[in-house]
Amino acid sequence: MRHAIPAWIRITVLFLIIAGALEYFVDSGDNYAFIEYPLLGGVLLVILLFLIAAEVILGAVEKIMFQSLSPEAKERYMAAQQKRMEKYDLKRIYRKLAGTRPISEEGELELDHNYDGIKELDNKLPPWWLYSFYLSIVFAAGYLAYYHILGGESQVDEFEQEMLAAQIALEEYKKTAPDLVDADNVELLTDAGDLEEGAAIYQVNCMACHAADGGGGIGPNLTDEHWILGGGIKNVFHTVSEGGRAGKGMIAWKSTLKPAEIQKVSSYILSLQGTTPANPKEAEGEIWTE
Repeated sequence: MRHAIPAWIRITVLFLIIAGALEYFVDSGDNYAFIEYPLLGGVLLVILLFLIAAEVILGAVEKIMFQSLSPEAKERYMAAQQKRMEKYDLKRIYRKLAGTRPISEEGELELDHNYDGIKELDNKLPPWWLYSFYLSIVFAAGYLAYYHILGGESQVDEFEQEMLAAQIALEEYKKTAPDLVDADNVELLTDAGDLEEGAAIYQVNCMACHAADGGGGIGPNLTDEHWILGGGIKNVFHTVSEGGRAGKGMIAWKSTLKPAEIQKVSSYILSLQGTTPANPKEAEGEIWTE
C-alpha cells in the first residue's frame, strides 16, 4: 500500500490529520489554533519537516536493505511488490467499482438485437450505483419511520425550538447588557453607587424643572405618592425615555441619555419617595400603588 501511494500524498494526508487533531483539541476561539498560538505553528512546521525526513530515511533504508538481498530474494521481493501494486492499482479499482469488462469480452455480453449495425450489450449496473440505490432505500425507510411513524422532530419543530432558545438567550443577555434595557424589562436599582450616578444625572438634567430635592417647580412634585403618568420603575422609565405630557415641556430623554442612565435616574427619582422637600409643590395626578 505504501508503494502504491506517492510520498507527497502520504506526507500531506498525515500532516493534515495531525493538524486537524490539534485544531480540534486546542481551544482557540474563532481563530485557527496556529494563528491564536504562534508557537503551535512552529510545532506544526517541525512535524512537517519530521514527516519529510522520515519518508526520506525510510526510502534510503529500504534501498540499502534491497541491495543487500541475494538475486533470488530480490526477484521474490519485486514480484511481491508488483502484486501489491496491482492490488491497489487505481484503474483496477475503478473497473471493479464500475463493473466494466474488457473489450475482448464484449462478445459474451451481446444481446440478439441489431439496429442497423448497432449492437446492444447486456452490461450490469455499476456496483457503486447499485449499492448507492440500495442505501437510499434503507435511508428512505428509516426517514419514514423516524419522522412519520415515531414522531421525530421536523424542520419546522427544530426551527421553533431554535427560535425559542434564541429568545431565551436574548432575554438573559438583556439582563446583563445595561444599554439594552427598556420599559418592559427594566428593574429598580437600589445599589448606592447606581443611585449616586442617578442623582448626578438628575442634577444636570432634571433639577431645573423638578427642584434639586424633587419638590417640583415647573414640573410636578416627585416626592409624594401622586403620579400623573403612573409610578413604579416601568412607568417612570417610560416617562423619562419618551417624554411627559404633550405641550408640558418635558422632552424625550432617550435621544440624550443611554438606557442604563435612564434606569439609574428613574431609580433615583423613586428613591425620593417619602422625603420632605423644602418647598413641595401641590400634589398632582392620582395616588399610585403597585
